[in-house]
Amino acid sequence: MERAEKETIVAGLRQIFESANLVIVTHFTGMTVAEATDLRNKMREAGANFQVTKNRLAHRALEGTAFKDLAEMFTGPTAIAYSEDAVAAARVAVEYAKKNDKLVVIGGALEGDQLDVARVKALAALPSLDELRGQLVGLIQTPATRIAAVVQAPASQLARVLNAYSEKNEAA
Repeated sequence: MERAEKETIVAGLRQIFESANLVIVTHFTGMTVAEATDLRNKMREAGANFQVTKNRLAHRALEGTAFKDLAEMFTGPTAIAYSEDAVAAARVAVEYAKKNDKLVVIGGALEGDQLDVARVKALAALPSLDELRGQLVGLIQTPATRIAAVVQAPASQLARVLNAYSEKNEAA
């Protein structure tokens, strides 16, 4: 690989590290092209990306970024999963690693804070931003629905009582 190619790759990786909120470092020993393509497609569907990296170039790209502490994780056959969403890349990587033992999550970082494997798995278990928004809307709507039911209940009971008296008077 020529120097110009390496500089282009380092610049691309640096741009990833500067724009991503979440970076997950993985080892992918023995993955076939079909498996890697499947993983990339799942990442893309979730709004994340998966990229195989050269360790030396990744070390250079990490210098001066919020993810500089990840440099020690770049040993062996390394790939990164990254996303702007704080959960997407972690969720897909952890789910795929459960099904395929050829992918191993090593660790990662969220907005510069280093994460070990347990924290990456905990992050993957969190609901996505859209799911959280849905839950919040549900919580906001629930009290309003209950208030409407409570306010409406006495009126409906009064209407039933009046209806019963009117039916009783008509029968007599």
